Amino acid sequence: MRVSADSVPEPPRPGMFSNAVVRGDRFWVSGMHAGGPDGPVGGDDVHLQAREAFRRVVALVEACGATTSDVTALRIYLTDVADKVAVGRARAEFFTGEMPCSTLVGVSALVEPGLAVEVEAEGVTGTTSRSVQPS
Repeated sequence: MRVSADSVPEPPRPGMFSNAVVRGDRFWVSGMHAGGPDGPVGGDDVHLQAREAFRRVVALVEACGATTSDVTALRIYLTDVADKVAVGRARAEFFTGEMPCSTLVGVSALVEPGLAVEVEAEGVTGTTSRSVQPS
């Protein structure tokens, strides 16, 4: 099932891709960034761009019927890996406690000029209620 959130811009061309998808108890959120009609939200400030990207991810996670605690994996794409500290500060504003698995990838460019960070997420709804023995 395709999922959307009122506070997250829809893909520029309908039918090209979904912002989020739910299949059973699993969900996936496409790469979210801070792109806007007048350029990136936050301008050149990578921390502010990351905050907006994470805000959009969380809005879609919640639209999938999940919480940030249900997110099992994040993938973060940066045009400059040196910005990982600023992005980490932004992530800490939205994700606390047991953190999801995370991959950080350096890329040469993102989809729109001026974008510095993009974040994807996936998870399983209801994972916080499951009891797992640590290994």
